Amino acid sequence: MGREARQKKLLEIISAHDIDTQEELARRLAAEGFNVTQATVSRDIRDMSLVKVLSADGRNYRYQAQSQKDSRTERFISVFRNTVLSIRSAENLVVIKTETGSANAAAETIDRLQMDCILGVIAGDNTIFVAVDAAENAVAVAEKLEGILRP
Repeated sequence: MGREARQKKLLEIISAHDIDTQEELARRLAAEGFNVTQATVSRDIRDMSLVKVLSADGRNYRYQAQSQKDSRTERFISVFRNTVLSIRSAENLVVIKTETGSANAAAETIDRLQMDCILGVIAGDNTIFVAVDAAENAVAVAEKLEGILRP
């Protein structure tokens, strides 16, 4: 079963269930016959521009597909504003702390900035590392991200 079939099944799963971790999504895909790693699920989430949104119970987050590019960008900015707790730069790194489970969606906002000085972005569950080409540019990136927090 190929990528297209897997991503179609992934959409079916997140439409039917409140899934808040990549590991849970990988388990559900495996139960449907798709043998995937968490890294594959992570790539699919990024490629499909899935975001985490507050679930109906208001206590947890869940993955959700977005239908339009503009609404996706606005959704990512909204997630960034609502989940980022702190932004700090040190040398050529910017470290961002988020609410638990929100780092991937918040990191997508950073990727969408398409700043040439950003070498790469790595997101965990509640922390994002942004590698920047120079210390002075790390300060500029941190300032730009702080600006996003203040609409």
